[in-house]
Parts: sequence; structure tokens; C-alpha cells
Amino acid sequence: MDVEDLKTFVEVADAGGVSPAARRLGLAKSIVSRRLSRLEDELGVQLLARTTRGAALTEAGAAFRDHAARMFAEFEAAREEILPAGELRGRLRLAAPSSFGPEYFAPTLARLAKRHPLLSVHTRFSDRYVDLVSEGFDCGIRVGYLPDSNLVARRIGDFTVHLFASPAYVCEHGPPRVPHEIADHPAVMIASESWKFSQGKKVVEVHPHGRFKADSAVAIAEGTAEGIGIAALPDAIAAAYVETGRLQAIMTDWDLPSVGIFVVRPPGQHLARKVRVLTELLLEQFGEAGQTRVGLLT
Repeated sequence: MDVEDLKTFVEVADAGGVSPAARRLGLAKSIVSRRLSRLEDELGVQLLARTTRGAALTEAGAAFRDHAARMFAEFEAAREEILPAGELRGRLRLAAPSSFGPEYFAPTLARLAKRHPLLSVHTRFSDRYVDLVSEGFDCGIRVGYLPDSNLVARRIGDFTVHLFASPAYVCEHGPPRVPHEIADHPAVMIASESWKFSQGKKVVEVHPHGRFKADSAVAIAEGTAEGIGIAALPDAIAAAYVETGRLQAIMTDWDLPSVGIFVVRPPGQHLARKVRVLTELLLEQFGEAGQTRVGLLT
């Protein structure tokens, strides 16, 4: 039984069709179909019912899917054990946020690919929440306050956060001085949020309101720079706007929690070495020195 046939079947089962699975694998549809047919012939059962809308698992296919995934994972783990030390091969498919990814994560991903010429690195940069399991990703990089989930998460660093407004907005409306004054200002934010400020041992939580919302930190920074309102932004995003005079930090005597940087992966007993190596590289970047660098305002 060919392990690539197993992998292809799992991709088709999870993607819901030959075409999306072929895109994930970077293969022609004809190759994917040929691998599926070969596996079905070898097993003597139909694993997928092809339709005009895609492919649905048969009863036998549903029963076989998890076995196939485990067999392929065990093969990958065994192959990693016998590879020369440090050598990675295969494909690493990951998701990263577009607001931070190109500037803060892409250089590390490029170094990973350069160090391991047998490894293919495929990254989707998007601020949309990506379902790693159903969309076939090995891991993801997430920035924010990680919600509860069944994903395995490793915190690799933090981005410091402050409150910002445009100089024109501050000149016209004045900045909030204490947390309860935030209610008098429109907020620019991702969704319904709570901002938890601290000053020494004192902690104050506020629930801002505003009419401009976006799922991108860059879009929020742009809206704030245009004078729509105030925003809580990672300094890593705001720094370029501060440098050009489009934003300024406000209410700086109150602290906001930093947002975490996480590598997340689907649950499972085996941690793929390619994910572990990526995590180690990111830990090198966002160690104590890296956290200080991305947290400074210029």
C-alpha cells in the first residue's frame, strides 16, 4: 500500500473533493484521481462516492479515514527518525495572519526553506480564522488572546499593546485620560471587545463602542489614523504610523495586556519535526530580545 495514496485519500476526505485536495497537494487532478482509484482497487472497496459537487465518504471510507491518517502519520514519524540529523523533507502547510505575517513571520519561514532544501513551505496569509483540521494545515501562527479549543498551542512570544489615536483626533476631541472616559470616544476595533487596563494593582475593564470594525489589525490602524476614533493596537502594527506622525500613543500611564504569539497545531500524539523546527526558529526570533524589539515605540 503506497503511503502517498493514503495521504491523498485523507486530503480528499478532509477537503470534500478531488479539486480542493489537488490544490492543497499541489498536484494535477488526474494524479489525485489515479491514486484514489489505485487505493480502492487494492482495498477492494469504494472509499468515496463521486458527485458533481465533490466527493463524499462511503461508509467504508468513513471507517478507513482515521486509520489512513494514523498510518501516514506513523510513517512520517518513522521517516523522520532515520533521516540525517537536521534534514527535513516533504511539505509544511501553515496559516499565518496577514496583518503580521509578511513582516514578522515571512523572514523566518524563508530561513526555514533555505536551511532545508528538501522541504516545501506553503503558507496562507489571512486574517480569517482558519480551521486547521478541516482545511488540511500542519500548523498555524496566531496572534491575540487564544480562545479555548482542542488545538495544541505553544506560546512563542508577545506583542505589547497601547491605546492610539491620530494627532488630528486628539487635537479636536482631546484624549481619554482614565479608563471611564473611553465611553466618550468611538472605538476602532475587531468586534465586540473589552479593554482591561491596569495601573499598579488597580485593574479597570471597559467595553468600548464604535461604528468602524475590521478583522485586520492594519485596517484598524488605517481607520484610527484617519481620525475615526481610538484603538488598542499592538505596537508592532502602530510603530510605522507613529514614525510617520499618523498615530500617537495615548493614556500611556495605563497598561494593556500584551497579545500572545502562538504556534498551534491539530491534536495528536506525534509532533512533526518540521513543526518543531519551525517553532524553535520562531522562539529564537521572539525570545527576550525579540519581544523587546517589537514592543518599542519609535
